[in-house]
Amino acid sequence: MNPAIMGELIGLVVVVMIFSIPIISIWTRHRKEVMQMQVNSTAEKAAQYAASNKALEDRVAVLERIVTDRGYDVATQIEALRDQRRVEELLVEPRAEEKI
Repeated sequence: MNPAIMGELIGLVVVVMIFSIPIISIWTRHRKEVMQMQVNSTAEKAAQYAASNKALEDRVAVLERIVTDRGYDVATQIEALRDQRRVEELLVEPRAEEKI
């Protein structure tokens, strides 16, 4: 290659490098800030999910305690409701026959 062209090419490379180094530095700093914001956002979401999960665990514990409590007989209460419906159905049927 011609030495004059090489000199110009080297000058061009130097100029490009002079301008590209600050641009790369700014871009790298920007990427770092964006990644830090993503990390902070992810940490906040994780804390919210943990709090929500804790609340759900507490609710399940209460329900388990209610269901397994000896004084709370679910089957008896369900049967009582069924019996009450049967009585109501029997009371409604004679009234329907009286209207006919």
